[in-house]
Amino acid sequence: MFHCPIQIIKRSVGRSAVAAAAYRSGEKLTSEWDGLTRDYTHKPGVVHSEIMLPAHAPPEFADRSTLWNSVEQIEKASDAQLAREIEVALPVELSRAEQLALVRSYVRDNFVAAGMCADFALHDKGDGNPHAHILLTIRPLKPDGRWGPKCRKVYDLDSQGNRIPDGKGGWKNHREDTTDWNNRENAEKWRVAWATYANRALEAAGRPERIDHRSYERQGIEKIPSVHMGPAASQMERRGIRTEKGDLNRQIADDNKLLKELKARITRIYNWSKEQAAVESPQNGGSLVARLYEAQAKVNQDKARYRSGKIKALQENAKLLAFLQGNGINSMQELYEKVSAMNKDYYDLRGKIVKAERRLAVLDERLEMWAQYEQYKPIHQKLDKVKPGKREQYQQKHRDELALFDAAAVFLKSLKESGEAITPKAWRAEAATLTQQKDMDYAKMRAMRDEIKAVESLRKAADRLAREGQHQQKENER
Repeated sequence: MFHCPIQIIKRSVGRSAVAAAAYRSGEKLTSEWDGLTRDYTHKPGVVHSEIMLPAHAPPEFADRSTLWNSVEQIEKASDAQLAREIEVALPVELSRAEQLALVRSYVRDNFVAAGMCADFALHDKGDGNPHAHILLTIRPLKPDGRWGPKCRKVYDLDSQGNRIPDGKGGWKNHREDTTDWNNRENAEKWRVAWATYANRALEAAGRPERIDHRSYERQGIEKIPSVHMGPAASQMERRGIRTEKGDLNRQIADDNKLLKELKARITRIYNWSKEQAAVESPQNGGSLVARLYEAQAKVNQDKARYRSGKIKALQENAKLLAFLQGNGINSMQELYEKVSAMNKDYYDLRGKIVKAERRLAVLDERLEMWAQYEQYKPIHQKLDKVKPGKREQYQQKHRDELALFDAAAVFLKSLKESGEAITPKAWRAEAATLTQQKDMDYAKMRAMRDEIKAVESLRKAADRLAREGQHQQKENER
């Protein structure tokens, strides 16, 4: 599975680069910024941690405490951005040594080579979810190893290259980043790189599996994507406990199976009916369709040995006749036209279903994040009222809840900044409408099976007649 979220460790939401490093490496570190000690030496699942530095970084930065305390000390603002974190899911098909080599090469070539200090840790609790946390410095280092500025002031110039007065005794100016590390395009670039490096490692290990950073939609695959289970739901499912997300993924798997099955069956009968229509010629004054119906009806009757079988044979014959008469099919050309229409209906329905499912996935994520935000909002609000001396204790006690709140808050903020309104009521209404329409389209898709089965029975009759004709020809030649 491709998994590569990117986030910023921000002081404005009460986070610390030292605390983040301690948690991910499973170590005990003390922050010189706030004087607090974080002890994660008993945290399970940390199988490896390592710091990688660019050539001009001070050698002492190889010590985790020195590196991240230096980051904390250089950042003076209360809303400072302290570090960037990239989390990647490690291919379970690779050995631990292969996973480590993969992460090292990815970090070295994409971040350390660009001048960032990187601190990464591999986590694996044996639950089938091995992953790596990669902490990266945001402030650049000067060639002499000292921290450089994140941005610089640049004066605006007119067409003659002169500074423009701001009307207040100064000059118009703007700020520019000193590096391109914060460019939005980097998120896509780093995600593409992870897929490339992971696939290269899988290929070197002789494994056939591959990952793709793109969604099914971007890949042009009309397949319904499964929902991300998360570690909690995954562990429950492995213990045999059904979860809502697990049930949803099972339904999605069944739906994808249905779409794939119908596509294969309708493609076969479409090609067959097209070929037969091209060569059809009346024989003995009757159409080929009529002869195929009679042949299939006889087969159904011949197979019936008992009363129940005879009743079923009559029902099958009646369904086949109803299909032909109901659609006015008397020739192979008319059958081909009907199958062509079925083929078009199938692709139209599949397109609508996949589009609805993708939109529902977006709405479900938004509603889940909104519910998560509302659920843990009181805990976050209480944090602001806790006295400084008890703040660390409160944060440790509610660490998971606060992390979930922060994740939801970041998600909703980015959504709002992109121009989307935060409208849970409208999201729920849209999801209900899409679900109702999707269910109706699935019902139409399943009903298509009966028509496909009718044409398939005609095709079987044609194959049978062809075999009988070949056998009779051989007998005559003897």
